[in-house]
Amino acid sequence: MQQKDTGIVLHTLKYNDTSLIIEMYTSLLGRSSYIAPLPRSKKSKVKTSLFQPLSLIEFEATSNPKGGLHRLKEVKPYQTFASLPYDPYKSAIALFLAEFLYRAIREEGQNAPLFHYILHSIEWLDSCTGGFANFHLVFLMRLSRFLGLYPNIEDYTEGSRFDLLNATFSTDTRTPHSHYINIEESAQFYQLMRMNYDTMHLFKMNRQQRFRCLELINEYYRLHLPDFPTLKSLDVLKGLFD
Repeated sequence: MQQKDTGIVLHTLKYNDTSLIIEMYTSLLGRSSYIAPLPRSKKSKVKTSLFQPLSLIEFEATSNPKGGLHRLKEVKPYQTFASLPYDPYKSAIALFLAEFLYRAIREEGQNAPLFHYILHSIEWLDSCTGGFANFHLVFLMRLSRFLGLYPNIEDYTEGSRFDLLNATFSTDTRTPHSHYINIEESAQFYQLMRMNYDTMHLFKMNRQQRFRCLELINEYYRLHLPDFPTLKSLDVLKGLFD
């Protein structure tokens, strides 16, 4: 059965010398896998340049009724990016977030709120002209809402510590496990949870603080998602945004 859909590219893998396997998060099917022939001419309807990290595409595919790989027939851009592929900072963020989403989102089936959140976020990053150094941090914290992992911030008070394992703040000095972060980092983590794309430029962090927050977010997901790995692209962001 032929089906038209919109997808967000998360991961690609060359298969033999003839095909490409593409993992996408789609509007209708959620997390889905596709296979496409490698183009042999400029007239090919499926161009590999369309499958960059977080690319937004419209496509037509033949569905596999038994599950597994669907076969892409025709692909075109959902929209033309203004800056995302050309700005090295934005490209590094896209590479990291694509890998993160590839590892974090396991569900199949339609989830319109999650799809539109990711779509809107990519469009926002592409269109913004500055003040996006905290974008990936805000994106990941807000993503946790859609995955059922958002921390409880109602219990935060000055001097409390954040419990990564139980996703809550506490002033209790007893530590039944080692997954607490210190008071200063907990305050920064709480501040991060209050940011959104429009206000995040008002919250100042240096490169060291930003990367520490990223490490803590990564650890938080590792504690709450089974088999969530250490991301290869994590170090790509290490030297950005002084």
